[in-house]
Amino acid sequence: MAKLVSKEETKEEMNGKSIVVILMGAPGSGKSTFCENVMKSSNRTWVRVCQDTIANGKAGTKAQCIKRAVDGLKDGKSVFIDRCNLEREQRSEFVKLGGREVDVHAVVLDLPARICISRSVKRTGHEGNLQGGRAAAVVNKMLQKKELPKLSEGFSRITFCQNDSDVQGALDMYTGLGAKETLPSGCFGQKNPDAKVQQGIMKFLKKAEDSSTKESKVDNSHHSVAFEETKGSSVDESINITPSIDNVNKEVKEEEDLPMYSSVPAVSTLAFPSISTSDFQFNLEKASDIIVEEVEKFLKNVENVRLVLVDLTHRSKILNLVKAKASQANIDSKKFFTFVGDITQLYTQGGLCCNVIANAANWRLKPGGGGVNAAIFKAAGPALETATEERAASLNPGSSLVVPLPLSSPLYEKEGVTHVIHILGPNMNPNRPNFLNNDYSKGCNVLRKAYSSLFEDFASIAQTQQTIEKGGDEQSVARPLELDQVLLERRSTNDFPNNDQKTKREDTYESERNKKCKGLEIALGTHHVSKLNDNASVSDPTQATKKNTPFKKEKIGGKISKSWGSWAQALHHIALNPEKHKNDVIEILDDVVVLNDLYPKARKHLLVLARTDGLDHLADVGEEHLQLLRNMHAVGEKWAKQFSSDDASLIFRLGYHSVPSLRQLHLHVISQDFNSTHLKNKKHWNSFNTAFFRDSVDVIDEISKDGKAKLNSDEKLMSMELRCHRCRSAHPNIPRLKSHINNCQASFPPNLLQEDHLIPLPIRRMETDE
Repeated sequence: MAKLVSKEETKEEMNGKSIVVILMGAPGSGKSTFCENVMKSSNRTWVRVCQDTIANGKAGTKAQCIKRAVDGLKDGKSVFIDRCNLEREQRSEFVKLGGREVDVHAVVLDLPARICISRSVKRTGHEGNLQGGRAAAVVNKMLQKKELPKLSEGFSRITFCQNDSDVQGALDMYTGLGAKETLPSGCFGQKNPDAKVQQGIMKFLKKAEDSSTKESKVDNSHHSVAFEETKGSSVDESINITPSIDNVNKEVKEEEDLPMYSSVPAVSTLAFPSISTSDFQFNLEKASDIIVEEVEKFLKNVENVRLVLVDLTHRSKILNLVKAKASQANIDSKKFFTFVGDITQLYTQGGLCCNVIANAANWRLKPGGGGVNAAIFKAAGPALETATEERAASLNPGSSLVVPLPLSSPLYEKEGVTHVIHILGPNMNPNRPNFLNNDYSKGCNVLRKAYSSLFEDFASIAQTQQTIEKGGDEQSVARPLELDQVLLERRSTNDFPNNDQKTKREDTYESERNKKCKGLEIALGTHHVSKLNDNASVSDPTQATKKNTPFKKEKIGGKISKSWGSWAQALHHIALNPEKHKNDVIEILDDVVVLNDLYPKARKHLLVLARTDGLDHLADVGEEHLQLLRNMHAVGEKWAKQFSSDDASLIFRLGYHSVPSLRQLHLHVISQDFNSTHLKNKKHWNSFNTAFFRDSVDVIDEISKDGKAKLNSDEKLMSMELRCHRCRSAHPNIPRLKSHINNCQASFPPNLLQEDHLIPLPIRRMETDE
């Protein structure tokens, strides 16, 4: 029987203060679990505001979260803000929800980084799709920006939880909080770990020094032993010869239960084995000299990177030799150190995050042969062999080859490795190819060239990654015009035409996924140089972009060929093998494939891909392809009309970029509202609103008459002033332009009001204007 509630009781109930609890913590810290547990048992009515599900179960925006919170407070409910909120700016808008009738609390789930990383990597079906190998990089990056809350921000109460016991205490407190009860104001549970951190670091360094001294004595009695083949050795089972900051933090964590990685800068890290010293039997003394010389030279010119020499056993002589010589050369041990462990399991077994690893390859670039080469190919799965074959069939001594790992590779998913750089050193083994017959003069030159090539490739990857992390625009990192589509090959969403692309879990997280995690993916293609010989090279997109083209023509073996960077291959793979990308495509026909642009430049933005191999861009199209172009236009027109029937405000334009940045002929079907957070700069705008963008109907007409389409590839088009696509008024920047577009009611220019240039054609507006 329902309980009767008097007016007095109702009034008294309403007089109880509502609470806004702003949860703070990295992904995997347990914020959502905290909310669910409280709401399941609490006597108080709570509303959970989660950006990952705010838009009818899909990700939304901060503004939507604020509105949901305000609505909940108006209904007399208390509110959980389930976002990371690690930066003061990220939580400031929610703090403002407080007032005379609303208390604002902070619950800080400041758990060790290793726990958050482990949970994030292992979980599946996460609301924000942050899981697997890339989660580790996101967690580490977000923790670098962590700003602990202060009462001065506007909080009435702050509760710090630094372990499971603290979390349980906070759970019990909020679960038992009655509808009319309040909690004492103040800051609770904060600890100062500085003393423990320092104590742990000193303890670790002493332990490492003692181990190193002992190890040197052991190695003196094993001069003839270069390697001990101990499969499965890991950092936990052996001694790290040179203490790195990662291991300092790991030791502190084990001894003092403090966050791991929290003090480590987000740097690009290359892990590499010693080249040519095992199967190729290169002299260890000479090899160690060259390693230290090349490392020292490299680190003088490159910032914010780390190099790690890896071997399986702590009895490795090459590691001890390099460690001793690096110390004599005063090389910073935080930038270069040795590490004991399996190079294919550095993160999962050793806690060492490396985004690039080097492979001591064979000249055929094939799996097998034992040692590092076999281990890396096996750990990376078939994807590495396939990706390698696409780039080169063989490798000359002293050369290297960069291969980006697909998202599906176990090395990417589990270890966070985004690139493998194959490298081939000199051979002093008479039973192996390219035997140098103990010619160490030539052999040392080849080995120097090999390490120099390896470090040069790594530097290019690192430079692009770091530029993106700093928020550089497309021009500063030599991004192509359609860079947002580069991630199509790695897409994990199941969006269909009537769904907007998934918004990221929060502003900080969006930055991470766009600029870092998948910014690492962007870096995949920025410098993939194959130095197969002194006369042949693959196009460097950095140079290509300066010419407004993603490829360059080269004369190789007497023939002119075009080389596309690997970053430009995503659409090509989808077009030729659409059945392997069923989650990406929305329609598959005999001659075309249709898919959403991953980062649309308008409310609706589709790509219609030609399935014909060899049609890389508009310049390849001739009269024999007219029927294909007409079919592509018809398919694009069909989708445009379908969208317009659902939303009469949508008007579409169909066309091609004069010089695309991605391989495979593709037609853009883009709505003319240009209402998108992904339209960020002048190049984005001008690529769709200058002569660089060729209307589909004009292209078809030109090819039918002249046999080819006119290409407006002048790079000056990309730097033209920003002009409204309707009234042609000029604007100083993208925000001002967007603001104008939202209110502009002018008719489209006459050239666009011709038949089939706009779909549907805005006839009524045109007649009114006349």
